[in-house]
Amino acid sequence: MRWLASELHTHTFHSDGRQSLRELAAGAAKLGFDCIALTDHNTMSGLGDCEQVQQETGVVIIPGMEWTTFHGHMVTIGLQNFVDWRKAGQSDIHEGISMVHGQGGLAGMAHPFRIGSPVCTGCFWEYEIRDWNDLDYIEVWSGTFAPVKPENRRAFALWTDRLNAGIRIAATSGRDWHEQTATDDPVSVTYLGLDDGPGTISQQAVRALAQGRAAVTTGPLVTMEAEADGTWYGIGESVPVENGADLINLHVKIDFSVRQTLWELPAQDFALKITGNSGTLAQFAARSADQIHRFSIPADGLIWARAELWGIVKGMRTMVAFTNAIYIS
Repeated sequence: MRWLASELHTHTFHSDGRQSLRELAAGAAKLGFDCIALTDHNTMSGLGDCEQVQQETGVVIIPGMEWTTFHGHMVTIGLQNFVDWRKAGQSDIHEGISMVHGQGGLAGMAHPFRIGSPVCTGCFWEYEIRDWNDLDYIEVWSGTFAPVKPENRRAFALWTDRLNAGIRIAATSGRDWHEQTATDDPVSVTYLGLDDGPGTISQQAVRALAQGRAAVTTGPLVTMEAEADGTWYGIGESVPVENGADLINLHVKIDFSVRQTLWELPAQDFALKITGNSGTLAQFAARSADQIHRFSIPADGLIWARAELWGIVKGMRTMVAFTNAIYIS
């Protein structure tokens, strides 16, 4: 499977960014991204020279738009056409999500716990959600050095709570990238697992996110597979567990070769955790020389599981990477 290094939340001159699409894509290429989603606030006008910029930079561009309202910011990715945000009221966001889906797009909560008005109008999510199954994903890491920020920890906890409630919803990172400024902070990447199905790479990337086939990291790429009755299941898929089965076999791969030279972590023993609805299911030491970790976890009562990599970053112990969930049914 090809994993596409993606930045899913960006802006240009066409909203409040301070960069053109060409500058954005060129900057993304230098940071080792294969793909960006252009998500200007309430407009898709910045996509005018999308095809030419893709050819010049080699960076895949996913069409999108950030609904920027008084009640929250919602990132929409994969839109075929503009979808008007102005009718969205605090209690009827589901109608807006339905319109986004009708245009082939996905809808995700952007930075749901960022400080709101008057510092950032509408940045804090206040839309009423009646059915979490309608929402496609939550941007759980926002900005640079995202894992250590309190608002991101709240977003990550929200995602975990939704998984525990039986909702199958994806999690992403998004820099909310407005300008070409250098930073020493770790930059997050959302890797999207492309299938061999039809469509452009952009369409395959949107389909990967729709199916939860995503992993997020500030360094190495962590992926996971689960085995039951001789069949392997990937991230975002559901593992059927027959009555009487008591263990699920997992393979977790840590790939330290991705985006080489573009991130750096001190030499250390990392902690690889398997987390599910019942808490931490397994924990092992992982070193940079390690590649695949094999172990089994109890199946009884389990409805989801993900892999997490923890370590020391800039002197702080924090999560380095995580996979989206594998579900158990």
